[in-house]
Amino acid sequence: MGTLGALGAALVGAILWAVVTVATEHQIGYMALAIGLMVGFANRFLGKGLELKFGITGALLALIGCVLGNVFSLIGFVAQELGVGYFDALSFIDFGLIPEAMMEAFSPIDLLFYGIAMYEGFKFSFRVVETEENA
Repeated sequence: MGTLGALGAALVGAILWAVVTVATEHQIGYMALAIGLMVGFANRFLGKGLELKFGITGALLALIGCVLGNVFSLIGFVAQELGVGYFDALSFIDFGLIPEAMMEAFSPIDLLFYGIAMYEGFKFSFRVVETEENA
């Protein structure tokens, strides 16, 4: 259940990333941090896990959310440029060019934000164990 919730959070975060990026015409690195938080907390509350697999899943889904946010943004810019709807723009996209377009838009600071998002996805995925002292 935690993985499905974290996947949903990654998708919602990616969509929000694309909306903000296309609306402002700037890629905002803080969106990666939001995705990491969303994925981690979704994994924590729905998965309630203590095992390492929860953290690894959270980190991977945070990275996937960030990458999808960039892909969705590219599609949004194509839609805006062509004056068509988002889903209509999908028919104009050569998906083989997406990696090249992402490399063109890539900045070294992206690695920092992706790394922090992955750390958040990992760290916040674990259930907090309450002890008698904390209760």
